[in-house]
Amino acid sequence: MTRYPADIMDFMDMFPDEAACLEYLSLIRWPDGYICQRCGGRDAWKMSGGLYRCRDCRYAGSVTAGTLFEGTHKPLRLWFLAIWYVVNQKNGVSALGLHKALGLGSYHTAWEWLHKLRKAMVRPGRDRLHGIVEMDETLIGGIHEGRLGRSDPRKAQVLVAAEEVDGCIGRIRLACIPDASGQTLLANTLEMVEPGAAIRTYGWRDYNVLPDHGYIHEPCAHKNANEQDATPAAHLVASLLKRWLLGTHQSAVSHEHLPYYLDEFTFRFNRRTSCSRGKLFYRLIEQALQVGPVPAKALNTTSGR
Repeated sequence: MTRYPADIMDFMDMFPDEAACLEYLSLIRWPDGYICQRCGGRDAWKMSGGLYRCRDCRYAGSVTAGTLFEGTHKPLRLWFLAIWYVVNQKNGVSALGLHKALGLGSYHTAWEWLHKLRKAMVRPGRDRLHGIVEMDETLIGGIHEGRLGRSDPRKAQVLVAAEEVDGCIGRIRLACIPDASGQTLLANTLEMVEPGAAIRTYGWRDYNVLPDHGYIHEPCAHKNANEQDATPAAHLVASLLKRWLLGTHQSAVSHEHLPYYLDEFTFRFNRRTSCSRGKLFYRLIEQALQVGPVPAKALNTTSGR
């Protein structure tokens, strides 16, 4: 079987029915052959509906067990169509747009599916940023009267880390943060950036904890920087993020669910130069098989979009 479809016609030919979708998942999950989830045995009978019965322990395991697709009551082919639609939209898709495009049962079904797919957009064990990395914080939220800046509880703080590669922006990482204290910045930096990297900031004093943990800190106030901007890459990423939230989602994103949207933006930005939509489809399917089940009740569908 071809690794991934080249276009929509190729997609329709590759996945005409449920059996083809199950076979595709099997090939991606077990490229070297079936592995029993209970005993690790490799000898099994292939059964219908994506089930495999181990010859050693007789355990019947499903190709969707322990994956994002576990327990779904919708056809896998509809899931595949949703994933294909999501990766083929340059600026992403809203729950309302997915609901209309695929004729899903309800808006909430589309909303849940998108959040589950956003969860899969974070590759388990992904590499941290390295080399030269710009870091800055930005506020997500509209203009409100009253308190300004970080003190406004109606705005969410997001930490932006942008890797510099040959004078251009490489990969990025985004994270919601409760504050810009040294403890918070350090914890997120350790998760985002490989120790030994040179981290460029705008001079906020709480970044001064970084050298004690293996980082090279390069603080520079905006007034002292060339062209009056110490972290232009981080600012550009923040600007693009806000434009995307406004354009695709009309800024109707609650603070509670903002991390899901940050994961999607990071996935899209880091793969912006990919010429193959089919390869993105393949990668998202591959990661959906690794993240584990995402129960709908864990998403709290009563709020947010």
